[in-house]
Amino acid sequence: MTALAARHEQTTVAARLASRSDLTAFFMNLTDEIGADGYMLVAITHDQDRDNLQIIASNWIYDAIQIAGHALIAGLAQSPLACSPGVRPQGLVASEAPALLGGEEARLLEVLGHAEIYALRLHVGRQRLFVLFSAAEAGRIDAELMPRAQIECCYALSGAQNIVAAATLQDPLSDRERECLVWVSEGKTTDEVALILGVSSNTVNSYITHAIQKLSASNRAMAIATAIRSGII
Repeated sequence: MTALAARHEQTTVAARLASRSDLTAFFMNLTDEIGADGYMLVAITHDQDRDNLQIIASNWIYDAIQIAGHALIAGLAQSPLACSPGVRPQGLVASEAPALLGGEEARLLEVLGHAEIYALRLHVGRQRLFVLFSAAEAGRIDAELMPRAQIECCYALSGAQNIVAAATLQDPLSDRERECLVWVSEGKTTDEVALILGVSSNTVNSYITHAIQKLSASNRAMAIATAIRSGII
């Protein structure tokens, strides 16, 4: 297959992502193309004073994810080296990043086969998505291909937001956020919900705002509709 034909096939696959299997195939092909060994697509939501990580697709082995932990993975995704589209990506070499990683974290990543990592921010609707591409040896990933790979990810996922949403909306809401949406869905005002829950109106508005953001909605009505369709409330 010629390079042009291969690129056409890749673009065609990106345009027709219709299932989690398609999503996995897309990332596996892209990972191979750029010379990486691993990939991880994650969504990050902010809940009060902490970031919550949701892994959407990955070929990291389960033990590696458990050992590394969500906090370290979220830190990698949001590190200063994580770039937006249009900015030249910089790889993070675990053994050469003492300012970003502790010695134990760096050694852990190398042992797990992730000595070099590229963290890319993806612009896909209102969601905060990131993809990590990693290799067992530093220098294996083709840095020149990373900007194009980042654009392809944005394009592919923009056409498959329902798949991404289904993967991330297992139940991203806290108990209080869910309670507030339930009461609002039943026609209660902010002040009435505050009285029912024994909190201030500002607190209720804060919970609802967080719920709207987590559900990638634009307003309360859309958040309620999304939560009902997803079985969250």
